[in-house]
Amino acid sequence: MAQAELTAEQVLKRDIPWETYMMTKLISGTDLQLLRRYENRSESYRAQLLDDDGPAYVRVFVSILRDIFKEETVEYVLALIDELLTVKILETKTTYLVILRLLWKGNWYIQEKSCKILALIVSARPKTQDGITANGQASNSKSKVTFIDDVLKGLVEWLCAQLKKPSHPSRGVPTAISCLATLLREPVVRSSFVQADGVKLLIPLISPASTLQSIQLLYETCLCVWLLSYYEPAIEYLATSRTLPRLIEVVKSSTKEKVVRVIVLTFRNLLAKGTFGAQMVDLGLPQIVQSLKAQAWSDEDLLEALNQLEEGLRDNIKKLSSFDKYKQEVLLGHLDWSPMHKDPIFWRENINNFEENDFQILRVLITILDTSSDPRALAVACFDLSQFILHHPAGRIIVTDLKAKERAMKLMNHENAEVTKNALLCIQRLFLGAKYASFLQA
Repeated sequence: MAQAELTAEQVLKRDIPWETYMMTKLISGTDLQLLRRYENRSESYRAQLLDDDGPAYVRVFVSILRDIFKEETVEYVLALIDELLTVKILETKTTYLVILRLLWKGNWYIQEKSCKILALIVSARPKTQDGITANGQASNSKSKVTFIDDVLKGLVEWLCAQLKKPSHPSRGVPTAISCLATLLREPVVRSSFVQADGVKLLIPLISPASTLQSIQLLYETCLCVWLLSYYEPAIEYLATSRTLPRLIEVVKSSTKEKVVRVIVLTFRNLLAKGTFGAQMVDLGLPQIVQSLKAQAWSDEDLLEALNQLEEGLRDNIKKLSSFDKYKQEVLLGHLDWSPMHKDPIFWRENINNFEENDFQILRVLITILDTSSDPRALAVACFDLSQFILHHPAGRIIVTDLKAKERAMKLMNHENAEVTKNALLCIQRLFLGAKYASFLQA
């Protein structure tokens, strides 16, 4: 049987040659006695041993993982540790370092067990705030907190590596996502995950699911996004990615209550953040919420969240200005000939808004000229750039500095007549400037 398909039950049936290890001084006589007392015993008997000699067993297990490299033995000890219910006693620096090292070595069984054990130990440790642990006792020192942070950063690095290039074809990604769904409650994990550009690795996993395994993976991925929706730097990335359309696509088709609940809670979190409210309206979420409310859900939290989301969306629709709508259209790349594009009043009243975030909207319009294959989007982007040149006092200089001229000139040879017409208009206004540009009609 392949190593990747090993089970803990199979591993724990092995007869490990502890006497041989003692003879070669890899373990001591005391270690041998402890191991023989522990092996093949009932759960209640082992629990009593751990109550009596917990620290001694931790020392034995960790020293074996540190000093013995034979995979069968490492797998066996990891399986023993995984069985322990009292994970609190495992929290030592040596434990963290030894198991963290195993993440990058050995076969998949060793990596998976190490990941699970680390996540359990970290989650079960006493939390520290301002030098005080959760039970009210003074923390040893700030150095311990810094050490745990470093361990978590190392674990995040391995998790991101699994999402990019899994060690196991079918279990690598689910294991990483399951671990993240637990650990993203930790502030340092959120920070490390965003800094490692991990958010973008979640987006492709947000898609409708049918099998039990894929539904669980989808749920835990959405749970990760929900946890990240409390963290501002992650929200900035979510706002400019395809996260929202993907979540909406899933919630429209999912019948699994836990999946719908976590997505609706995510929407509720994001609604008041930045331009998410406008995006939700544009993507038709108000109608979807009404449809969801009509279904027979048993979860009261979900029903309450749907009501709050509906109310928030209704308020958002009332507040949404024409420029907010325009901004969302551009940021999503969904350019069309909506009335505001050719409305002189819109341009006069909102021209200064284009200066926000270092001319973000202009930069996105220019990016669309480079990357879009949609003729309508290309034509509208060219036209909007020409309108900015016309209405902004420094429009020609700004658009030229942003290197729009070269991109627009390439589109003058486009096969679509609408694109060539508006590319020509943009170029003419670039050359003429605002003083004469008003003579040119679209």
